[in-house]
Amino acid sequence: MHVTYEFIGYIAAFCTTASFLPQAILTIRTRDTQSLSFGMYSLFTTGVILWLIYGIYKHDYALIWANAITFLLAATILGFKIKSLLAEKNPPR
Repeated sequence: MHVTYEFIGYIAAFCTTASFLPQAILTIRTRDTQSLSFGMYSLFTTGVILWLIYGIYKHDYALIWANAITFLLAATILGFKIKSLLAEKNPPR
């Protein structure tokens, strides 16, 4: 069987995106972001959007699909984290 580099890229994209799903699902279900690092998710989300832009520029569909999906998940988690941090600074009266 001849394995192309593109096929390897799709497998890698699937693995890295799928590995992010358990954290995303848990965070979406529980809304608990206490143990998550704001700095890490900020940098990660920025990196993912930059990889997405790079993939679009290179017309690399493995990079595009994987990073588009991962960006949506990471941005959702980051949004929950930001909401949690704002709630801590402004507790309800």
